[in-house]
Amino acid sequence: MEIERKYLIDLESVPFDYKSYPAKVIEQGYLSTAPVVRVRKSNDSYELTYKGKGNIEREEYNHPLTKEAYEHLVKKADGCIIKKIRYNIPYLKYTIELDVFLNDLAPLVVAEVEFETREEADSFTPPDWFGEDVSDKREYKNSYLSGIN
Repeated sequence: MEIERKYLIDLESVPFDYKSYPAKVIEQGYLSTAPVVRVRKSNDSYELTYKGKGNIEREEYNHPLTKEAYEHLVKKADGCIIKKIRYNIPYLKYTIELDVFLNDLAPLVVAEVEFETREEADSFTPPDWFGEDVSDKREYKNSYLSGIN
């Protein structure tokens, strides 16, 4: 089960050097949006992900792929291949995943925070530099951003 909130970010409002934190270069494509089936390359790691219905709370299953399997499947993706840099920033007991989108999706930047329970997600107070909570907005889902919806 994935439980997360997503926020818009203005990089000029980030009060520290976010580029000093660990980062991954992510490339992902969508094979389906109903249900969501995604293939992803994250640095030198590859996976296929299934995501169920929902916004803040939904089923998620990840399965490892070989590089060859990823390269075969990503060619079958509909829409654009999303490319982004993800910075992992510690915050209280959480990790903020700061996604800086590249290419046609730039200058979009979002922060995702994952939670153990829905109650925890509902009571979360984001840091002051977070913008609008877009967790329930379809147009900020990566599958929508890929242009296949």
